[in-house]
Amino acid sequence: MFSVKTITLHVVFLSLFIMVQNPIPMVDLASQYQKIKKEIDQAIQTVIDDTAFINGPHVKSFKSDLEKYLDVKHVIPCGNGTDALQIAMMALGLKHGDEVITANFTFVATVEVIALLGLTPVLVDVLPDTYTMDIEAVKRAITPKTKAIVPVHLFGQVADMDELMEIAEENNLFVIEDTAQAIGADYTFKSGRVAKAGTIGHIGTTSFFPSKNLGCYGDGGAIFTNDDSLAEKLQSVVNHGMKVRYYHDNVGVNSRLDTIQAAILSVKLPYLDQYNKSRREVADYYDRAFSSCQLLKTPYRSPQSTHTFHQYTLVLDQSVDRETLQSYLNEQGISSAVYYPVPLHLQKAYRDERYKEGDFPVTEHLCENVISLPIHTEMNEEILKYITDHVLNFLKSL
Repeated sequence: MFSVKTITLHVVFLSLFIMVQNPIPMVDLASQYQKIKKEIDQAIQTVIDDTAFINGPHVKSFKSDLEKYLDVKHVIPCGNGTDALQIAMMALGLKHGDEVITANFTFVATVEVIALLGLTPVLVDVLPDTYTMDIEAVKRAITPKTKAIVPVHLFGQVADMDELMEIAEENNLFVIEDTAQAIGADYTFKSGRVAKAGTIGHIGTTSFFPSKNLGCYGDGGAIFTNDDSLAEKLQSVVNHGMKVRYYHDNVGVNSRLDTIQAAILSVKLPYLDQYNKSRREVADYYDRAFSSCQLLKTPYRSPQSTHTFHQYTLVLDQSVDRETLQSYLNEQGISSAVYYPVPLHLQKAYRDERYKEGDFPVTEHLCENVISLPIHTEMNEEILKYITDHVLNFLKSL
């Protein structure tokens, strides 16, 4: 007969073997799908049965449901998050050469659309704790050519919108929120008023890329605004510049949220708060496990914003070789990622004589030292202990 201790050890070693054979992913969409499979399959089948594949009823119902969830007057669904940013800038009527201020530490899409429209991206450094744009740097970057600010709510935490909206009002600037990583986050103003990420600026944008906290099973995006006239312009730009069919009042694009994707999002939206809560619980576990480790810094949580933890990102001490750590974790079946390895001002496509290496010390430090660990809605304590034990064992060996 095996003893209880022997059986327990056997189970532990078996589970660890399974983890190595089946790596722990950054996001486990398959397991999430299994929990809502019946609802998702039924929603997709309804679209197929109705054959309403473009701008079908599910698009309208999702739009309405998201407006209620965000407490915003207008949601304009579109093809993806990058389109959302581009459409926002087109609707604001920004002209060639106009300057748009945004954060250096972010995904490339933010500056990509600025460049595509012939606008001038103006990069600013980020804060070393929240990784959102440095307000003082924004103030210094404003010139007579500045027309808009695009704060990025990176990793799931809202930028300092109190200050940004004051700056925008004082300088007659537009604010376009990039909330692709923070949908569902609550921001508390100095006055005590609470608003959802993406509903504070003149326009908010988001992505429904599958790995997002609210993700579909393909590409998708949306634009938010409380301004009626802006909403009308945004809706026109999304649909070839039309308000009335075949009458084109504006230069537009073809960017629609697919009806099947809208149906999927309608199923997942009621789970969003639960998904964000699950991610915060994972982050809490990580925080506790790493609290006494001097070789890494856990994410700061702003008192102004809830955190949706689209990513759980650590900043490693410079004595830790990130590539060696990633290789070690990979050998143990643990995924990891670097968001983002190269600052925008050092990307080949966006090199600019205005900027040189060393101009953005916080961004450059983060790019050299950040690492993100798996975080998603299907993680349990066994998986989390496995991950944190291996991270700490590696660091203790240094």
